[in-house]
Amino acid sequence: MRRRVAITGTGVICSLGNSGEELHAALCDQRDGIGRIEDYVAEGFEPRPGGKLPSFESYLQGKPFRPLDRTGRLVAATATLALRNSGWGLEMLQAQEVGLVLGTMFSSMHTIGQFDRHAMTAGPSCASPLDFANTVINSAAGQTAIWHRLRGINSTVSTGATSGLMALGYATDLIAYGNHTVILAGGADEFCFEAFCGLERAGLLRQSSTQDACSVPFDVRRNGIALTEACALLMLEEWNSASERGARILGEIKGHGNAYNPLYHQECHGADGMVRAIRAALNDAQLPAAELDCISACANGSRLADTHEGLAIGAVFNGLSGSIPVTAIKSMLGESLGSSGILQAIDLIHTIESGRLPGILGLLNADPQLPTLDFCRQTQNLRVRSGLINSLGFDGHACSLVVGAPSADNRADTIPAKEEPCPPRKM
Repeated sequence: MRRRVAITGTGVICSLGNSGEELHAALCDQRDGIGRIEDYVAEGFEPRPGGKLPSFESYLQGKPFRPLDRTGRLVAATATLALRNSGWGLEMLQAQEVGLVLGTMFSSMHTIGQFDRHAMTAGPSCASPLDFANTVINSAAGQTAIWHRLRGINSTVSTGATSGLMALGYATDLIAYGNHTVILAGGADEFCFEAFCGLERAGLLRQSSTQDACSVPFDVRRNGIALTEACALLMLEEWNSASERGARILGEIKGHGNAYNPLYHQECHGADGMVRAIRAALNDAQLPAAELDCISACANGSRLADTHEGLAIGAVFNGLSGSIPVTAIKSMLGESLGSSGILQAIDLIHTIESGRLPGILGLLNADPQLPTLDFCRQTQNLRVRSGLINSLGFDGHACSLVVGAPSADNRADTIPAKEEPCPPRKM
């Protein structure tokens, strides 16, 4: 039997707020949280849309946080908010093991670069021992567990920009099919020169080649992403345990799926990974396509990835794709890499609660290469019982996850495991 997985709390630090309620309200008001990066003009880089967060260390009280680098501080601060929001205090953490599964694309890349530069220019003796402890990709998860005394599983998932949603799916399976009961799951990536430089040289950042170029998802004018930073975490609990402690249940992880497409850059094959991930998620949730109420798209302004995702939605929901509202909150948040899928999940949870689906800011003319999709251009009132979240990487990774509304009676039970997959739809 598969155990049900409840969402009992959220924690978020991003450009549009430091709570799920603030984030969702800002998105519904269509506030633009994308700034402008001019820090690297001296190094020969043009100004680009994007942004860094202001100070968030106020959420780290009671202990010195010098051993943590910026990514570690970001995750530890967000964990403070998630634990508080879900009602997990120190006594509860001491009495029960709580795990942490974190998704990240680059983790502490800036720390790694800084450590190497100091060692090479000033000599090995000048490299900071504190920095050395943070030069591994799982340092943020480990430091956060130490800070909050999280004694359960501690795992880091790194699958590029899909890392956060992949981590959420992995944590869901640990509870649904394993012996874990409570796990903090989410994603984080900091904005740093190393990430900016790498994505710029890969041609993924928004280019200023034309006057009307933009990073608006699905828009015909789009030509690259706006790099930002954020951290977001969900508290996941086994349904029976959450109900017994009287937790407020915000939603339920109904199912997830992921796939990899080695032919990602080949014509006519680019949408394949996303198609298989969406179908796997719907099958895992045992949810017919006709019962899906909305889609939170990964779309971030990339010409290639947005096209692939749009084609995948059209293929999976053939005949229905024009009637399922599609939103893309990266039009207001930018691309925050490992945290992006979790930000979508938090917004979807509050969409279910509030009955309001944010629109896609700035979408004027949809790309004619895309199939007929019901793009949500303005915030609309919508009753959502089940929603789909997509995450698509830069190199072929694809992940989808289904979030459902909490049961009316919060009934604690289990779900029979599937025996046979649903038959695939014809593309």
